[in-house]
Amino acid sequence: MDLKSTYNRIARDWTKDHHRDIWWVKGTEKYSSFFEPKASILDVGCGAGEKSKYLVKKGFAVTGIDFSDEMIKLAKEQIPAGSFFVKDIKKPLEFENLFDGVFAQAVLLHIPKNEIVGVLKNIVAPLKSGGYFYAAVKELRPGNKDEEVVKRNDYGYEYEIFFSYFSLDELKDYFKKVGLRIIYKNITSFGKTNWIQIIAKKILQT
Repeated sequence: MDLKSTYNRIARDWTKDHHRDIWWVKGTEKYSSFFEPKASILDVGCGAGEKSKYLVKKGFAVTGIDFSDEMIKLAKEQIPAGSFFVKDIKKPLEFENLFDGVFAQAVLLHIPKNEIVGVLKNIVAPLKSGGYFYAAVKELRPGNKDEEVVKRNDYGYEYEIFFSYFSLDELKDYFKKVGLRIIYKNITSFGKTNWIQIIAKKILQT
């Protein structure tokens, strides 16, 4: 089963399961501090809209995208007045307007390492010069694989999901290649996972 089909299948169960996660709050609060009220933010891989709702409550104009049709349905249920679209970040996103911020939490961890730079280019393209980018990924643990397909049975049925794991140094290299300068980084432990949260600024183009 491909990743999109997996998320379409587990959408509602996954959303309930992760509703109480809090590891992301510190980094997201920091990210929010860089914006004026009503700033436009693109929530990439928005899932069921949990973080979109959080950002909307901060006073931002949020647009959410995800490749899972079922996740987008849930997002529209949670935030009826929101703007949510089915889009695949492995393809150009084709937005007419640019955004003050792009937010990509637990998204790049599903992208193979040999595709990261191309995907980053796609999701940074609609970000204004001088705008702010947020990403959160799982940290690579010493001696572990940096890519793997994990089989799970969390919700009473089996499914497979692909993960990439990263070091802070390699993230710095990827970000530099797409014109992003890191201005904040944080590693938070939650359960068995170390989450790397990074905020970067898109370098002004002349």
